[in-house]
Formats: sequence, structure tokens, C-alpha cells
Amino acid sequence: MIKVIVGYRVKDGADIQPVLLKIRANAMQYSGFVGAETLVRRKDGTVIIVITTWESVKDWREWDSSNIKKGLLREMRELLEDEPRVTTYSVKPTVRWV
Repeated sequence: MIKVIVGYRVKDGADIQPVLLKIRANAMQYSGFVGAETLVRRKDGTVIIVITTWESVKDWREWDSSNIKKGLLREMRELLEDEPRVTTYSVKPTVRWV
């Protein structure tokens, strides 16, 4: 299982919530999608983090390279200060800390 963290810097006053909802609704239709959560910086709301969980890297890559996702990102670009930052992590069992 993997977690994908996407960070967005939104232009002041821009509302990307409708596009984020479209992205999530479409991602849910892809094989391997497990879930997602959205975090918004409390201070001013211009930083948004979306954390998605996928069964495998292969599943994530299929969604990431889809024409649907690319089209939604084009729709979102005018609302962003810069390109989204994407980081992937493997989910590992919790280890005992000594």
C-alpha cells in the first residue's frame, strides 16, 4: 500500500474545492483507490494537502497518467501559485520504537 501526498499553493481567494471534489470522485473509480483526506492550512487556507491511499504504485501510476486527471489539473492550474508537489510513501507496519 502507498500514500500519495499532493501539496497545492492556491492563489489568494481562489476556490479549488469544486475541482478537488471532481478529482476525488474520478479517482474513486480507479482500481486500487482506498481513500483520501484533504488538509487545509488554518492560517490562511492557501496551502492544501491531499493525502490519497492506493493499493499499489501501479494503481497510482495508472490514475496519475490518466487523461481524466491531466484534464482536471489543467482546469486547476489557473487557481494555483505553482505546480502541485507530489510525494509518495510506502506504508509499512508500525515498528516498536526503543
